Amino acid sequence: MTEKKPRIFEMSFASVYPLYIQKAEKKGRTKAEVDEIIFWLTGYDEKELQGQIDSMNDFETFFEEAPQLNPNVSLIKGVICGYRVEDIEDELMQKIRYLDKLVDELAKGKAMEKILRK
Repeated sequence: MTEKKPRIFEMSFASVYPLYIQKAEKKGRTKAEVDEIIFWLTGYDEKELQGQIDSMNDFETFFEEAPQLNPNVSLIKGVICGYRVEDIEDELMQKIRYLDKLVDELAKGKAMEKILRK
């Protein structure tokens, strides 16, 4: 019997993306800042990101097709959804949680330079 994939893996990125924006905007941040975080993390540009949204790709495909995960992702540390992101063993889940963590930091008012680990 194969292990059932977590539901988030099969959710479309396009269905969660507006929630990231909403979370940021509620705290006075912008869609442009959310996009900048996504570009930094995944290597997507604006056109490629829009393509992922239009294709309704799931998170698994979204990260599989990402041009290049930022080499500084190992600098993303802390707790999101009750888990330490640096300790998550499943590679896809870790990437999803990295994105969650970065958007969370944005919503908490952290400076972009710190969020993007510059």
